[in-house]
Amino acid sequence: MRILFGLALALIAGLPAPAGAGDPIRIGVVLPFSGVYAALGGDITDGMMLAFETFGDTVAGRRIELIREDSEVKPSVGLTKTKKLVYQDQVDLLVGPVASNVAGAMRDFVHNAEIPLIVPNAGNNLLTGERCSPWVIRTSFSNDQINRGMGGWLFDKGYRSLYLLAADYAAGHQMMAAVKRSFTAAGGAIVGEEYPPLRETKDFAPYLAKIKAAKPDAMYVFFAGGPAIQFVKQVHDFGLKKEIALTGAGWLTSPLFLPAEGAAAVGFTGALNYVPSIDSDENRQFQNAFQEKHGRVGSEFTVQGYDTARLIVEALEITGGATDDKAALVAAMHQVSFTGPRGPLRIDPATNNVIQDIYVFETRQVGYAVKQVVIDKMEAVQDPPNGCRMEVGRG
Repeated sequence: MRILFGLALALIAGLPAPAGAGDPIRIGVVLPFSGVYAALGGDITDGMMLAFETFGDTVAGRRIELIREDSEVKPSVGLTKTKKLVYQDQVDLLVGPVASNVAGAMRDFVHNAEIPLIVPNAGNNLLTGERCSPWVIRTSFSNDQINRGMGGWLFDKGYRSLYLLAADYAAGHQMMAAVKRSFTAAGGAIVGEEYPPLRETKDFAPYLAKIKAAKPDAMYVFFAGGPAIQFVKQVHDFGLKKEIALTGAGWLTSPLFLPAEGAAAVGFTGALNYVPSIDSDENRQFQNAFQEKHGRVGSEFTVQGYDTARLIVEALEITGGATDDKAALVAAMHQVSFTGPRGPLRIDPATNNVIQDIYVFETRQVGYAVKQVVIDKMEAVQDPPNGCRMEVGRG
């Protein structure tokens, strides 16, 4: 009996204790703070911090605390850090990651641990499709959601052939598949596609030579972080935009990268869930507050962090600050809807993916500045279930 009693005490000691009224609300943040996507992780975190300042960092007497871990854009590292946050730090919920492959690695652990994970960037389609989970909620986008409307849009604008180019990982392949489906369905042709290695590629000249030889009406691309800056500059130096239109997923000329890209970014047409030039009071208030605090333009990554934190605060207000009942916390997130810097936002309970507007923009020289100028909008873009069956306990 003494042995059994001792084992029971050991098991109880290893479980998170129920949160008290004055205990902090611990949020584990798994984002890249080093490597190719470090700037993205920093911008998301800055957006979250601004939202907690704006909407409140204390709910029902419980102060919100962030515990940050660097995913290093590596699936194994992201998973290890996630386990550390849950088991050692005993966080109440998780936020992250940036990269789709890291999100894929975290999914099963989060699902089996039954702890909410709010995804502020990674667009892996499977997370809100075939591999959806009641515990994975996305405030950013799915890779399909950003890109699938662009195939038909480009065809309607007169483009009849595309060459696809994207980083060789889950996000790159999923984004290109989305635009390929819609473009060919509209009657267009894909004349080539290439997937350069994510971290190793510094010289895009061989790929640009292939695109030039294929003579498409446009190239459709996806790169972010340092590779986006390198690609934009090399396309400009290659003189390719004079012959072939540069289009793609809008991160290529994110305001996070525009200072380094400069005039080389002019002429790009992209699709994204947020651009700083959105004409709304909510966006102006956000940009004024962020620029006053940080001295730079808030990016789409900033807004995704900002809206993630707002979702958390408003859901916690619904639960009265309670976090022990994780299912109730997720249900509260389904009740939240608001209009933020990017427009109306809510979570679809059928998939846990965000419903939002998608903006088509051109990167233009406006006076002395290079800016993203909105030229079209796709309203309330919502993903179909894509194989999602929202069942607790389904691995």
